[in-house]
Amino acid sequence: MSLQNPIFIPGPTNIPERLRHAMNVPTQDHRAPDFSNTFLPVLQDAKIVFGTSEGEVLLFTSSGTGGWEAAISNTLSPGDKVLIARYGMFSHRWIDMCQRHGLDVQVIECEWGDGAPADEFQNILAADTNHEIKALMVTHNETATGVLSDIGAVRTAIDSADHPALLLVDGVSSIACVPFKMDEWGVDIAIAGSQKGFMLATGMAILAISPKALTAMDQAKLPRTYFDFRDMLKANTNGGFPYTPPLNLIYGMRASLDMLFEEGLENVYARHHRLAEGVRQAVSA
Repeated sequence: MSLQNPIFIPGPTNIPERLRHAMNVPTQDHRAPDFSNTFLPVLQDAKIVFGTSEGEVLLFTSSGTGGWEAAISNTLSPGDKVLIARYGMFSHRWIDMCQRHGLDVQVIECEWGDGAPADEFQNILAADTNHEIKALMVTHNETATGVLSDIGAVRTAIDSADHPALLLVDGVSSIACVPFKMDEWGVDIAIAGSQKGFMLATGMAILAISPKALTAMDQAKLPRTYFDFRDMLKANTNGGFPYTPPLNLIYGMRASLDMLFEEGLENVYARHHRLAEGVRQAVSA
């Protein structure tokens, strides 16, 4: 019997029964070999969903907001200049976080309902001949408005300006829902959450980090302890966590990846597009 209470919001999403049961596991010793036998393949297989063979995937016990904080605190220093457009509540909240961390935030104000302004990004980056802007932050799918931005166009803008800024992407409500091509788009950090496209309970931020971002980590001076990539990477090498892991969510992630791969990612994306387009056509009618 299904115990679903269907909700029709961007997330948390409904949890399939298969995944709800997969998360129903007893307490286990996360230092034991059987945990690492599950955990390490999860990290490796998640790369397929992010579209990366070069990046490293890290899991943190938090919501996507914690993923934002991990991304900026591991790559930036106090006073660093960052560029971000505000076109919805979640891009707005990322701006607020950057400001609270003492970053110099250059904000492009957009109509809510617009997407990322690639042309304006290019103009601003081209004018930044001293390369003072250290990172460009983009919300891929602005959950508050349902508008999907073109990350490929943003990468073209950065390359056209010949600018070395890091590209950090909030993919919390897009990754595992629509195609995400981290390597092709030159994304340096991509952030997802367990409660959206991965169909799990809230509580795990899933990040993919490029080699370029890992290099920036060594120079970053913003304080970080819990979200320190270095501690997580060191522990992950041996199949472990630097602290107690979200065991149930990791086992759920294994089952989630299996479901996505069984259907086929392209089929998942096509199904989402078909249902979304049906809603759009119905509203238009």
